[in-house]
Amino acid sequence: MKREEIKAIYDLGPDAVFDLVERLFRLIEEQQLELATLKARVKELEDRLATNSRNSSKPPSSDSFGKKTKSLRQPGSKKSGAQTGHLGSALSYVETPDRLVIHDPVRCATCGCSLGEVASSVCPERRQVFDVPPLKLEVTEHRVSRKECPQCDHQNVGTFPAAVPTGASYGEGVRSLALYLNKEHFIPSLRTCAIFEALFKQPLAEGTLATAVEFCALELGEIEEVIKEAVVQARVGHFDETGMPVAGKRGWLHSASTAHWTHYAYHEKRGSAATEEIGILPQFSGRACHDGFQAYMKYGCPHSLCNAHHLRELTFLDEQLGREWAHEMKALLLEIKQGVDEAKLRGQSELPGQRRAAFAQRYEEVLSKGFAAEAKEPAPESGKRGRKKQSKAKNLLDRLRKYKEETLCFMKDFAVPFDNNLAERDLRMMKVQQKVSGCFRTAQGARDFCRIRSYISTMKKQGHNVLEALRSVFAGTPLVPASPG
Repeated sequence: MKREEIKAIYDLGPDAVFDLVERLFRLIEEQQLELATLKARVKELEDRLATNSRNSSKPPSSDSFGKKTKSLRQPGSKKSGAQTGHLGSALSYVETPDRLVIHDPVRCATCGCSLGEVASSVCPERRQVFDVPPLKLEVTEHRVSRKECPQCDHQNVGTFPAAVPTGASYGEGVRSLALYLNKEHFIPSLRTCAIFEALFKQPLAEGTLATAVEFCALELGEIEEVIKEAVVQARVGHFDETGMPVAGKRGWLHSASTAHWTHYAYHEKRGSAATEEIGILPQFSGRACHDGFQAYMKYGCPHSLCNAHHLRELTFLDEQLGREWAHEMKALLLEIKQGVDEAKLRGQSELPGQRRAAFAQRYEEVLSKGFAAEAKEPAPESGKRGRKKQSKAKNLLDRLRKYKEETLCFMKDFAVPFDNNLAERDLRMMKVQQKVSGCFRTAQGARDFCRIRSYISTMKKQGHNVLEALRSVFAGTPLVPASPG
């Protein structure tokens, strides 16, 4: 506004001046509000850009190529590579080889005389080569016979086995191999069929593979209930969930597992509606290990929070926001973990009460220091009127204080792990499947996949050969998993 314009408003009298000043103040307030909004947005984007798999729950695949992250794992005392006493896995000689080839000398190395008619003796030195024979399908033809009853002369005809349908069909070996490639190693259906054709010179239709998947999932219905009941009865269970695209929409894959059992389930929702329908957590009475998802906390069983998540959040607050208390809390949790690991090696089942009390007191001291420090920090600007939201640091402090027992229970009961990594490992391969295939076309396909993968993961944990286990399913006598010992 030019000086002449201001003078003209002044000549109009006090009311005109008041109106001008009020408009200017309103404009300043709007600009301040907009500035606060932009500053909050810039801070949010800076914090988001600074997060990676080391200081947040983001997966390692989301880390940029230019920035290397450092693992939270502490270096061990053992040197890298094979340890003393390691037996190795080199090929060993077999006493009775499938074939024996004798290599006779043809001519004398000195004078060149022919040795073709000379008798030979086998030398003690031997060499063995392990190789795969040419692969081919073995075709078994089934027929029925007719027998005449010696008493009534009735012509009796044999019956074909249930596993031998009309016409030509693939047997249990072919179907289990195709399913093994597709569901255990996540090779897409079309590529699975291409591999089969390359190996056996016989085309395999995708429809045949799809039918095998449906058959296997149907046969494993009762075993899925066995797995669910085993998880329900477990002393410690691990729970987690992750996004699962199905039919163009985002669904959720829910995992409930132990060291010997794994159960996967697909559901359209993430929270309580899903856990109630799946039915494991509502009946679970052991200690539930998870990342603090509130839908889990509503159940009355004892809980244990994943400290790996806490360490990542504390790393962000320490390195990105410069919170000293976060550095101290991170060091304390790692110190407690080291103490627990050493006590386990000595055969103990819990830390002594006096040492637990000392750790708990230091835990409270760090929390008090953190609350005092956060009280001096200004609340994060959101650019909106009304109650301001808490900072990430304050939210973490509140959680660590509210769930102190759930955070530190691993030092009182060594059956409770420091983290929820078992559940994350169980989910990791499912994310690999999503990266390979993208999504599922139907909800039923997702459910079939979860049921088959539950069986595969459980059998692997219990030391079974997955291919043999799948073959037993197609043979009509599926191997039933059982807890070791």
